[in-house]
Amino acid sequence: MQFTRDEIIEILNDDSKNDWLFTLADKVRHDYVGDEVHLRGLIEFSNVCKRQCKYCGLRSENKVIDRYRIEPSDIIKYAENAVKMGYKTIVLQSGEDEYYSVDKICEIIKGIKALDVALTLSIGEKSYDEYKAFKDTGADRYLIRIETTDRNLYKAMHPNMDIDNRFRCLEDIKTLGYEVGTGSLVGLPNQTIEALADDILFFKKLGADMVGIGPFIPHPQTPLADADTGNFEIALKVMALTRLILPEINIPATTAMETLNANGRIIALKSGANVVMPNVTTTEYRAKYEIYPNKICINENPEQCRNCIGAKIKSIGRTISQNYGKSRHFRSKQ
Repeated sequence: MQFTRDEIIEILNDDSKNDWLFTLADKVRHDYVGDEVHLRGLIEFSNVCKRQCKYCGLRSENKVIDRYRIEPSDIIKYAENAVKMGYKTIVLQSGEDEYYSVDKICEIIKGIKALDVALTLSIGEKSYDEYKAFKDTGADRYLIRIETTDRNLYKAMHPNMDIDNRFRCLEDIKTLGYEVGTGSLVGLPNQTIEALADDILFFKKLGADMVGIGPFIPHPQTPLADADTGNFEIALKVMALTRLILPEINIPATTAMETLNANGRIIALKSGANVVMPNVTTTEYRAKYEIYPNKICINENPEQCRNCIGAKIKSIGRTISQNYGKSRHFRSKQ
């Protein structure tokens, strides 16, 4: 479906259209990507980060957080356990931690790809040559959220970072043949509805294969500790509009949605989402990977998480996919 910028802004501003929007997004999801929900096993392998993003609890200036790193051999063991539980995709996520050299990351990629799964990396800004090394070793997807396309807001939220470099990263991973993942935070201080509309149009222009939308949740150890929490409904509307404009892509029901609403992931799955990313690391690390506070499921083991979300998916008449969950653009290569 095609919407102008003004039409997107109107829909985001008009709550009387919410039921229509969510119902239509669910229908488009059904028509284009079906009723299967793709589970991605998430391994948060390091909470060390060199960046100072003002909204993130992992920021380098947070001296309270208990930092950790998981060694490559143990990361692969987590992936092995996830495969035993039926996961077809592994997602490796971390702060921007320079301990993990190109060689270390490639070692991890080789070990996980030997398990016959798809692999997504979400490890931040890298050079073209680094992205190429990961792709050549076997990585399938790369997730790097733009967070906001508003240049002034991006600069305010990301000290010592450059939005043009962020754009460069996304173009590099697209050029290299990755499935491209991106997304945005909804509800950042001074973020406008117009900026959210621009984010959605950017996803379309980029030709993203996956888009993750999460509401902003202030962390007490950041400069935004006293900021207002993002609005669940607006985040859901941005997600639903993204489904309408990019009907074939993969859209996760994010954990941040459920942090704000006890049924957040199920609501998202009924409003256009088709992916869930349960955590497959053990409880000793979960609470320490605190991008935002009060994350769900931090006291559950991987098996409990898998069973819980599986039951929720079945409760709304959906099924868990048994394939790799590739973007429609890549399915011919599956």
